[in-house]
Order: sequence, then structure tokens, then C-alpha cells
Amino acid sequence: MRRRSWAFPLIVTLLLVPQSAVRAGARAPSAPPVPLESHFDNRGISADDRPSGADLDGRGASLPAAALASAGWTPGRSLTVDGTRLTWPATVPGAPDNVLADGQRVLLSGRGDALTFLVTSTAGRTARGDGEITYGDGTRAPYTLAAPDWRRGSPAAKALALPHVNTPSGRRPARARVYAVTVPLDPARAVASVRLPVASGLHVFAAAIRANPSPWTGTWATAHSGLPAEGPWTDRTLRLVVHTSAGGTRVRLRFANTFADTPVRIGAATVALRAEKTASPTAPRTAPTAPRTVPDPPAGPPAPGAALSGAGAATEGAPVPVLFGGSAGVEIPAGAQAVSDPLDLAVPAGADLLVSFHLPGTVTALPTHRYASQRSYVSAPGDHTADRAGTAYTSGITGWPLLTGVDVEGGPGTVVLLGDSITDGYLSTTDANRRWPDALAARLRGQRAVPAYGVLNAGIAGNRVAADGYAGDGVSPVASGVSALARLERDALAQPSVRTLVVFEGINDLRRGGSADDVTDGLREIAERARERGISVLGATLLPCAGDLRCTPEVQEDREKVNAWIRDGDAFDAVLDFDAALRDPTDPSRLLPAYDSGDRLHPSDAGYAALAAAVDLTAL
Repeated sequence: MRRRSWAFPLIVTLLLVPQSAVRAGARAPSAPPVPLESHFDNRGISADDRPSGADLDGRGASLPAAALASAGWTPGRSLTVDGTRLTWPATVPGAPDNVLADGQRVLLSGRGDALTFLVTSTAGRTARGDGEITYGDGTRAPYTLAAPDWRRGSPAAKALALPHVNTPSGRRPARARVYAVTVPLDPARAVASVRLPVASGLHVFAAAIRANPSPWTGTWATAHSGLPAEGPWTDRTLRLVVHTSAGGTRVRLRFANTFADTPVRIGAATVALRAEKTASPTAPRTAPTAPRTVPDPPAGPPAPGAALSGAGAATEGAPVPVLFGGSAGVEIPAGAQAVSDPLDLAVPAGADLLVSFHLPGTVTALPTHRYASQRSYVSAPGDHTADRAGTAYTSGITGWPLLTGVDVEGGPGTVVLLGDSITDGYLSTTDANRRWPDALAARLRGQRAVPAYGVLNAGIAGNRVAADGYAGDGVSPVASGVSALARLERDALAQPSVRTLVVFEGINDLRRGGSADDVTDGLREIAERARERGISVLGATLLPCAGDLRCTPEVQEDREKVNAWIRDGDAFDAVLDFDAALRDPTDPSRLLPAYDSGDRLHPSDAGYAALAAAVDLTAL
């Protein structure tokens, strides 16, 4: 395996003032660093009744203050994006609220694993430039900052989209976007200041250091696959069932309003152990006999809104209230996250938790992980977060809305598994926790050769490495998520105390017309970005799929090319040969029948267990 290294090149050359620094508001790089807001030299946000009061793009167009407020991005608002707490500019519409990146030196101090910027470009393309980080010990490290265009950039990677822009002649119905972009830091050294790039059209609204999350280990997580219609629910409590991997004596919850245009309010929340007598898995269901071309909702659990006995929603002991900054509830702005205050609760490893949260308003759509292979619960009207009995929970759902993570204090660190439906556990037995990430976590708990790391499942059914299934904008029934490249930061790199990333994706790219080069180029980029953060990266070979209608001979040929590249290349620190573990020796293009769920593409429970058994634990 490769050794982790934080060897950043040092910059010792004399820094010269760029010619563009003569523009009003720009400062020479040799000037002492000052807070970012002291550099603000552009008016990018206008009031709807005074649309000419700002000019973000140099042609009179600007971001509408009212739309920002409707999204919860109000002046001076603290926003948590990709695990970083940032502050939206505390300015009135028409006042300077961002800086055009031109080599300014910004005062930032602290330690962390990444530096996050809220940015956008008005260059008509991605604006890109090189900046520099100065650490407290005097060393310097270069970084590259790239901001997609505010009108043309990919919605899959945005932090926030607005429904229109303001122009001197009034509103224009065109989407405008703000992006969160992170660059790696050396977590062992304290940052003293940052020099912005020199990049035409690159606007910086906020910047902050993502604090080291080392006191926390992820015990459970999921990845939002889109923004589907839900309910509508008014004054309802959701009680979600999640299965832990690692244990601890303190816990915190993470919620995210990913992809949304409007805020969502949680009125109250609790966490509790699930009553043991209701936590037994359901009987395995019959596997399908005919091949399928696209994922379907797992059979077994009730459809959203269907009647359901609430027995499985009963808690072991009284649910423990969760606070957010000392308050019982929290409003989560569009595109942002909320992390609860830590609370004292002994969380066993390998246990079911019930996370309950009350939605006092009306919601018609929520960011959701669609295919959970787990039944969760929706209550009758009212705040039922404190209920021990499950009788108020009268209907069921098969996804995980809003909730994205559960962390425990301490622990040896986190392993993140980035993948598609096979990592998601599609067609595994519902309510039984027989996904291969669950089996891997159980293996870790049952041995002493390596620490029992937290195992986080970042799989999404239908997901692809390089192409988006869900576009990343708006309400949509599509539940295959944005590409692995677009969601890598949010779903993997921003998780707490990540030490290892396992990447097991690519078959959906090939089945949907992508090339082997598309997959390998994307996998290489994922590995490089993770290594920049000091994270070890393991690559898994793609499973055989003959018999699936989309798994043509051409797809099989490309699959073999990808697998050869994974096995023989140097992109990964170690290789997990899942293809060898599950293929039929008499026909390597097919899954071994004992490991086939019946659709020729997804493993059975036994197949998922075999994947976990094939992992060299010392590689983690």
C-alpha cells in the first residue's frame, strides 16, 4: 500500500503584483492579509425593486436578494456546506458582497482538512486559477480553485440554485448558481492566510476552514439520490431506522437539505435504541426470476404512505432529545446541512437506532435516499418524537429523507464505500441489514487484527461514475443521483475522520452507453482527489453481468478492460477483486448462481456476504 504523505511543494519565489491588481479594490499580494469581507469589490446581489443596484457579471445582471432569502441564504447567515461552517455576506442588497479573485491575501486561521469557498464564475465558462496557502510555520502550499459559471455550470455540483436573475430591465427567468468548492489542507499544520488566485470572472462570497472532525467516527450514513415528491406531509413525525457499524458513548446527527430550493424546518428531534423485540429481520423474499434493465423499488416494504403497524417503531427506553445550537429545532437552508449538538447516549455497535424528527410545516418534496432496503415510519399528525410506543406511526416509507449521518465520539476512524446499487444493497433482504457494507462492518467487529472502523455506505442505486442520472436540480422521480465525481466531496471526503475510501462503480456507465475510458478516467480522478486529502483509496473490480438485458457483449468487453486497468494500474493503493470472488468459474461472464439474486446483475444475500468476505481487512 502507498504511504500517506502531506508533502506540499514550497513556494519561495518573490511574489509580484499582478497587472490586474490596479483594478479598484484589489490589493498587492505583499500587503498584510485581511478578512475576506475587507476585499469585497463587487456588487453581486440586488433588491428586486432596485435590480440595477448590482452588477455581478459586468453586464448588469445580479443575484436576487429575495430569492436568496427564500432559500434561507440571508445576510450574515451561518451555512454549513460540505461539513464547513461558512457565513454568507452580511451586506445589504447593492453593497459590495463578493471579491473578484485577483491575488488578494485573506486572513484565515485554524486547522482542518479542507478549505471551502462559496464561489461562482461570470466568465461564461469555469473560471480557474492558482492560489497559495500560508501556514503558521511559514511554509506555503499552492492550490487550484475552479468555479463553474453561474448560468452554464453543472447543477449537479451546485450548493444553491436560484430561479431567476435580476437585470436592469427586470427579472430574467434563468437559473443562477452558487458553488461550494473545497481544496485540501495539511491537517497537521495551522493555516495563517490564503492568497486568492488571479482568475478573470471568479467571484468569492465566503471562505472558511473545515475543522478537523477527528473526535468523531461515522457509524452510519447514506447518500441523497435526488429530490423526489414526498407526502405531502403536514405536521408529521418521521421515525427512521438506521443500523450502526461502530459504537460510542456520545452521538450526533447530521441532516442535509441537498438539492433543495427552499429551507426545511425540523421542529424537534430525538434518538433512541430500537426495542429489541421488534428488530428481527424479515424473512428473505423470493428473488425475481426475470432479468431487469433498470432498478425497481425493492419488494416487501409498504409503498410510501401505505398503512403499517407501528410495532417496529417502538423504542428501548425514552427517546433522548436532540438539540441544535441549544435549540430544540432547526431550519436548514436550501443546499445546506445541520449538525446536532453532541448528546450522551451509549450507542452499541451493530444496533438499530430510531431517529425521529418532527416536520411542523408542509413538505411536498425532500432530499432522500430512495432505496433503503429498510422500512421506516411516518406518524399521524403531531410531534411524536418523544413517543416510546410506535402506535402513532401508522404509515411507512422505504427511503431515508433528510437524515444523512450518525456519528459517535472517538473510535478508530471511518471507511467510506462509494458505489452504486450493489453497495446500496439493492435486492438484499429488506430490514435484515444484509448489504455488503453491513457484512463488512460485522467482520470488523468480530476480529482484533485491525480496528473496528466505522463503515459508511455511500451507494446509490443506478449511480454512475461520470454521468448524472438525476440532474441535481428540481423535483424529480429519478433516484440514481448525480455522478460519483459530482458527489464525491459531499458523500465521501467530507465525512468525519475518513481514513479509507473504497470505490466500486462503473457498470452502470457501461450499461448506459459510457466507454471504458469514461470509467477509468473518472476512477482515476476520484482516487487523485481522495489522495490529496491523505485518504487511502481501494478500487474494486466490476462484477460480471451476463444475462442482464443491458449487459451486451460490448459491455462485457469494456468491463474486462476496466477490470484489467484496476488490477494492473497504479491508480489505487490496493485492489479488491470482487469480480474473481463472485463470478461463475464455468462461465466468468456470469455471477455464480448461488450469489445471484435472480436478475443476473445484483448479488443475493449470500453474494453480498461473499463480497465482504473478499475484503483484505488489513488494506483498510
